[in-house]
Amino acid sequence: MRLNADFSQRVIIRPEDYEWVDSPMPGVERVMLDRVGEEVARATSIVRYVPNSTFSRHVHGGGEEFFVLEGEFGDEHGAYPVGTYVRNPVGTAHSPKVGEQGCIIFVKLYQIESDDQSHVVIETRNTDWWTGLESGLEVMSLHEYKREQVALVKWAPDTQLKPHTHWGGEEVFVITGAFCDEYGEYRAGSWIRSPHQSQHSPYTRDEGALLYVKVGHLP
Repeated sequence: MRLNADFSQRVIIRPEDYEWVDSPMPGVERVMLDRVGEEVARATSIVRYVPNSTFSRHVHGGGEEFFVLEGEFGDEHGAYPVGTYVRNPVGTAHSPKVGEQGCIIFVKLYQIESDDQSHVVIETRNTDWWTGLESGLEVMSLHEYKREQVALVKWAPDTQLKPHTHWGGEEVFVITGAFCDEYGEYRAGSWIRSPHQSQHSPYTRDEGALLYVKVGHLP
């Protein structure tokens, strides 16, 4: 399968575009955002677990990173409530399980370099923010490796940035609020992937926004 597999193209998927499809495990559905491969694939997805569901033990052959959007995710290593960022490097394994709340996660598979062996767990609701380089922004760094940077970025209402270029691309998932640029508005649940050397002038309106942002990682 090749879905949104041309990384030179800008891709936008909003909640009204979601197509939930069953995974091979009962009680687990996903929205495929981009994908190169079949069940073992370089993939970016939104995954929804029904309450009290499980997923069989598996090894992360290409690594895994995820952010908990709703509910609480868990495995034999711990529990990860809403707002938790987890990065499992290549070669790690686990058996996911979900409690009575159910769970929705934003997850990326086979996108971690083999020599990036950092295991990361950050409960972002209990982590400090830092003042951003631009007025109106607060930043929480989640991970950095070579050119890749992953962070949460909190935008104050009515914030405007100057036009800028994405070296190595940019990927944004809107967690709350609404994020805008000259191409449109992206409300909570929207995913935007912008290619290497793309440009835009982002801003927020009166509600601000909270974003998951990953830059420098696209071919």
